[in-house]
Amino acid sequence: MEFQSDAYYIEQVLNGTKNAFAHLVEKHKHMVFTVALRIVRNREDAEEIAQDAFIKAFQSLETFKQESKFSTWLYKIAYNAAISKTRKKKLEMAPIEVNVVENYTLDEIFENLERLEDNEQKRIISRLFESLNPDESTLITLYYYENIQTEEIAEITGLTQSNVKVKLHRIRQKMHNELQKILAMDIKELYT
Repeated sequence: MEFQSDAYYIEQVLNGTKNAFAHLVEKHKHMVFTVALRIVRNREDAEEIAQDAFIKAFQSLETFKQESKFSTWLYKIAYNAAISKTRKKKLEMAPIEVNVVENYTLDEIFENLERLEDNEQKRIISRLFESLNPDESTLITLYYYENIQTEEIAEITGLTQSNVKVKLHRIRQKMHNELQKILAMDIKELYT
């Protein structure tokens, strides 16, 4: 489906064509759901959060100042709702590692994965994401899979831009270290 700009649909809704909001939902539903899922790690909760985020955005649309992109504003609503849900459930989150030795890129992290079959790659990538806490997997998803810049991620998450960069650096290191462990275990299993 070919979409108009977000501003076009917002203007339509604000001028009384309420069903134009459905286009905004269709355009952003995957990312809103993904942001929520990365944080709460439960499909049903993520669906509920996504639905609530769209309802809140619709009800508050007239207060949207359009100083930032609509997607940033919407993802922030979803992010905050997911964090609130997580706090309510009192889930413990693993702390981010403090020791930073090197900066790894995702290319380096997944370099060895290219030699593996697709199903094995998926298994390992899934294990890597499981090793991350919800905040970490959300940052990785926003930055690498959705290509959102650190400035916009800072706006969505309420972190400073430099904090986003530091956290991304630490997450890459954590993923690299975890990948090395996984690959070492897999090689060890082959020879035992």
